[in-house]
Amino acid sequence: MKIPLLKRITTKGLQKVPEITVFFWIVKLFTTAMGESTSDYLVHHINPVIAVIIGAFGFAIAIALQFLTKKYIAWVYWLAVMMVAVFGTMAADVVHIVLGVPYLISTIVFATLLIIVFTLWHKIEHSLSIHSITTPRREFFYWLTVGVTFALGTAVGDMTAMTFHLGYLNSGILFAFLFALPLLFNRMFHTNEVTTFWASYVVTRPIGASFADWFGRTQDLGGIGFGTGRTSIVLTVFIILFVVYLTITKADTKNAHQLHL
Repeated sequence: MKIPLLKRITTKGLQKVPEITVFFWIVKLFTTAMGESTSDYLVHHINPVIAVIIGAFGFAIAIALQFLTKKYIAWVYWLAVMMVAVFGTMAADVVHIVLGVPYLISTIVFATLLIIVFTLWHKIEHSLSIHSITTPRREFFYWLTVGVTFALGTAVGDMTAMTFHLGYLNSGILFAFLFALPLLFNRMFHTNEVTTFWASYVVTRPIGASFADWFGRTQDLGGIGFGTGRTSIVLTVFIILFVVYLTITKADTKNAHQLHL
């Protein structure tokens, strides 16, 4: 089930992220969708300011817990990803709804910020591989990158659905194709694994958000009306089931002592 990569090295450091398996991509897509639906539910059912404060508080606790662990622990890691998804969605929505920044502009800004983060990370650590996350500084760059990708993905997904009028379903299908493309190129032409990973990773956000909006939003807003609350609950249950499975089987840590370049 593990995605093949070119080279491996051993290290004395303890790995803080999971192996890149099919399960990784499945849970990642579920968390992005859950973050979108949960954020939408909270900001529309309670005071938006309180909702953002709750999201920020949950995000801070989850990230602190992740940094305090000495090695990868499935539920701690995925809890952090879930809270990044929720708070990242809120942050991107605040930029558009509260500050009035158009989706196209926020997409350009977040994309530029992501390039800056990647540049600094590579300049300082000489690698963008998530399988070299064995020091606090590398972990800081990793989670900073994850946060920016969530904000960027939210802006891009809303831009295609609303600004370009593709709708949620068509946007989801488009991003699903863009997600698979780098992985397909890697398999066919042996492209750089690190570039392949991040190219697909960035797109997981708009995929999950688009399909979550399609399921959760009402028909007048382009969805099928399942409800954001129900969508969030269903996705959370699926995430829990997968994380429990990974915790029991260790399917995403069997080769954690060997790190990808």
